[in-house]
Amino acid sequence: MSVVTSPALVTEVELAVQGMTCGACAVRIEKELNKIDGVEAAVNYATETAMVAFDSSAVTSAAILAAVEKSGYSASVMDDQPFDDDLEARLHAAAVRLAVSVAFTIPVVLISMVMAWQFHNWQWWAMGLSAPVVTWGAWPFHKSAFKNAIHASSTMDTLISVGVIAATAWSVWAVVWGDAINGAASHAGMTMATSTSSHVYFEVGATVTSFILVGRYLEMRAKNSAGDALRSLLALGAKYATVLRDGVEISIPASVVREGDLVVVRPGEKIAADGVVEEGSSSIDMSMVTGESVPVDVVAGDAVTSATVNINGR
Repeated sequence: MSVVTSPALVTEVELAVQGMTCGACAVRIEKELNKIDGVEAAVNYATETAMVAFDSSAVTSAAILAAVEKSGYSASVMDDQPFDDDLEARLHAAAVRLAVSVAFTIPVVLISMVMAWQFHNWQWWAMGLSAPVVTWGAWPFHKSAFKNAIHASSTMDTLISVGVIAATAWSVWAVVWGDAINGAASHAGMTMATSTSSHVYFEVGATVTSFILVGRYLEMRAKNSAGDALRSLLALGAKYATVLRDGVEISIPASVVREGDLVVVRPGEKIAADGVVEEGSSSIDMSMVTGESVPVDVVAGDAVTSATVNINGR
């Protein structure tokens, strides 16, 4: 059985986009790409990818990558591995950042909110314990907010960064120059302070940071699980394909099969790419796609799907 792979009307490329932290990032990148004449793009924040269709006679891949970088992000053309190989390492780093932040946040909350835990000059301890959380722990948010500010835009990270910095800066001022030490012995929410300059909110910055880090960590875990599922699906596909060129059968990696190639599929082999039967007839095992165990008969002109198995025809 010979299969002709389906042609494409325009050039399509899939990009791996780095640096997105919320849905607003994807929207901004998509708008920037769609401003280019001859380009139609769709950016997916969940998978951190962008599908771009463009007229290769008018637009180059380099111009598309430059447009993404102009938005404040980085991108690269995806290879045959449609997921982030570095995600496991990033997941581990996120787990460490989360664990350290939570370890420092818990005592800050206790001494700030529970009067029984408060002691003389506890505000200094709250400031010291919250410092690693609002600086190192919240660094991804501060970094993203700074990059967005350079491009005159804002995202969810901007709000997080501003909130954490505001709560911490006010509290530091209240402790060092205000009346936090002498004006009140406890949190403003627990006792009537003599002035607003005695209020400290170190636990606010630390708690917000830790809660957001929990969400980001769970999100990355979900992406890692999705990557494992994709790896399992790709393992079902054909590794090599036999193509007919100038009357000679040549075995090539399935990843380099291109539109218009004439692929020869022998009995028992997997079909390497979506296409249309050009010559011959056979029965195809479609269970990988449909779950149906009964083979499907195909003849010239019928469409076939990648990774399905040719049972008895050539």
